[in-house]
Amino acid sequence: MKKLYIKLLFISTLYALASCELNETPYSSIFTESFYKTAGDAEVAITAVYGGIADLYSGPAPLMNSDFSADQVYPRAVVARNTYTLFTYDAAYSAAVSFGRAFESPIFTWTSCYRGIEKANWIIEKVPSIPMDEKRRDEIVGEALFIRAYMHWMLAKNFGEVPVKIVASSKLENAILKKSPRADVYKQIFADLDLAITKLPSYSASLVKGRASKEAAQSLYAKAALYAENWTLALQQAQAVISSGKHSLMPDVKDTYNVIKEDLARAENIFAFECESTTPGKTSQIMGLYGPPGSTAPDYGRTTFGSIFVYQSFFDSLDVKDKRRGLLDTNYVNLQGRIVLQKDITPITRKGILVKKYQDANSIGSNHAVNIPLLRYADVLLIAAEAEARLNGSSSIAYGFINQVRRRAGISDLRVGLSKDALIDAILQERSWELFAEGDRWFDLTRTNTFITVVSKAVNDVYPVRTPTAKYRYFPIPQDEINANPSVEQNPEWK
Repeated sequence: MKKLYIKLLFISTLYALASCELNETPYSSIFTESFYKTAGDAEVAITAVYGGIADLYSGPAPLMNSDFSADQVYPRAVVARNTYTLFTYDAAYSAAVSFGRAFESPIFTWTSCYRGIEKANWIIEKVPSIPMDEKRRDEIVGEALFIRAYMHWMLAKNFGEVPVKIVASSKLENAILKKSPRADVYKQIFADLDLAITKLPSYSASLVKGRASKEAAQSLYAKAALYAENWTLALQQAQAVISSGKHSLMPDVKDTYNVIKEDLARAENIFAFECESTTPGKTSQIMGLYGPPGSTAPDYGRTTFGSIFVYQSFFDSLDVKDKRRGLLDTNYVNLQGRIVLQKDITPITRKGILVKKYQDANSIGSNHAVNIPLLRYADVLLIAAEAEARLNGSSSIAYGFINQVRRRAGISDLRVGLSKDALIDAILQERSWELFAEGDRWFDLTRTNTFITVVSKAVNDVYPVRTPTAKYRYFPIPQDEINANPSVEQNPEWK
């Protein structure tokens, strides 16, 4: 009997099993002879590609594994969520799996990304030959290229070196791939975005919500280039978004997360996971996790669990005049209309602080309709500021970018005359204040290799000691993937 190792996650749409012993010749279960023939087929296919974003953020693993590892928020120690805070997870993510929480772990990031990539690959290969409106056909291919780039970027920032998958798995050889160096992963991301930018429409209010635009591709390009330390490219792409005039900051930072104003907020939310509380597969549990325990605060949502709180040190780092403090709570009004003080917010500590970015008073249970921002205009301004500072030091241009964000927050302009290093540190700090609880901070710390120093100081009475080491810079590749595909090697620090 011949042993056949089948690629577990690249070809989740091809095979039902991760690895098995087969006597039969393996065949793909994807049949394209009667599909990818019409405009309707193309539309159905691209909708399925966007389903990869829903897979990622419904858990939502990318907002939890990274944020729990960083210095802004921490979890209540249930269902293995604290393994990221305490850096006690293993390559199999055994604790998460044993609690039935693989969907909250990096396992889910890996599987969701490669599922999305696989679906995008089929579109990129098949849709160009469909006889349909040429403009719409190009847009669909551009959207698929954008999603493929986004998924490869997610994989690279979470796991480091990963396999680059740009051919549909029509045969086994296309599915079993080795890891590529990070430089090659980013090279492919940039190539996909170069092409996507030529095909995608510019943002307008008539763009179907949740769909990628040219400016979304440029924003992702700028952010990926920042991670690749290509400062020139990051600045170029960020400036393209800024000069387009298509996006702007919301006048009130709190409105960026106001479910009632989500249409207006697309001016700032360049690309978001568009949640719908009544649509299966279009919602997330993040609102319920951030709300107080026992569903006791109607402003937060109908069903909330009290599972995530903010470090007091992070809250204290915000200027008392900073309007972003309004996105945090040290008390709340309960169902009886009484004020619950900070000491009573949660039984795990007397210093519980709540995040208000994901509130939805009209949620259906814990299913909320508030969108999860993935690429924001404020982020683009800060990318431009950092790239400019790294290229040209303490320039007036860099100050101009960061001060737009600070002014919206209601705090004074950054002091002129900082050294280059001090300005970069200030920009990174501004990113922390602006993008907290959005799954961003950990990756700023890892890309700058400052995570060990910073995170070890982010402690409280719930987690008095935290000891990250160099091996935790990237999450380990899920052990099931290593077992199923001998072509993929575990990250060296995790062997």
